[in-house]
Amino acid sequence: MKKLFRIKGTESMLGGVAAGLADYFGIDVTLVRVLLVGAFFTPMPIVLIYLILWAVMPSRSASETVIIPS
Repeated sequence: MKKLFRIKGTESMLGGVAAGLADYFGIDVTLVRVLLVGAFFTPMPIVLIYLILWAVMPSRSASETVIIPS
């Protein structure tokens, strides 16, 4: 089972939330960042959502390997 982590390291820019979401969903981190910036100009409170995700998601460094048991 995949887990959602903030990824700290070379992929992260602000808090690692976008890099963690991109890793979890298997998409490019640039696409997630563009979607977050685009959502910033909508009426939804994306800044509040981002801060909540930053506070709730556990962090993992980019160099740590994830071992998924079979």
